[in-house]
Amino acid sequence: MRVAVTGHMNITAETEGLVYSEIAKRLAGQPDLVGVSCIARGADSVFARVVLDLGGRLEVILPTSNYREQKVKPDHRELFDELIARAAVVRAMGFSEAGREAYEAANAALLDSSDRLVAVWDGQISERGGTGTVVELARSQGIAVDVVWPTGAARD
Repeated sequence: MRVAVTGHMNITAETEGLVYSEIAKRLAGQPDLVGVSCIARGADSVFARVVLDLGGRLEVILPTSNYREQKVKPDHRELFDELIARAAVVRAMGFSEAGREAYEAANAALLDSSDRLVAVWDGQISERGGTGTVVELARSQGIAVDVVWPTGAARD
């Protein structure tokens, strides 16, 4: 089972715990679990940790080859580096600058390689390329979508 993730980057610390538990419940027992993530802060990294903790294989798709230097904030670098080190595959899109086009390409690559999408999403309409856009794209492609937004979840 190949499962991708999309979701909010700005979830609260308490929400990270709630989301971790919910994703773990949904993915537990999946044989041959492969998680596909861009490992951005928030939902993407929580999902990646769940996949690895369940003994699954992590595949990372980065919007640019220099994404860490361009976009990863100092308080997320340690976790980002740990997830990169533990990933079975790391693939960077062919962009030199992080921006809408690079993010949309990474999102498309996530969906192209997945059977299912976990969306850590509060259901609010997002800007083009945001979580809501990825959910719509997955549904239009016939990819099963599991929306995760536990009671008590919040964004910063």
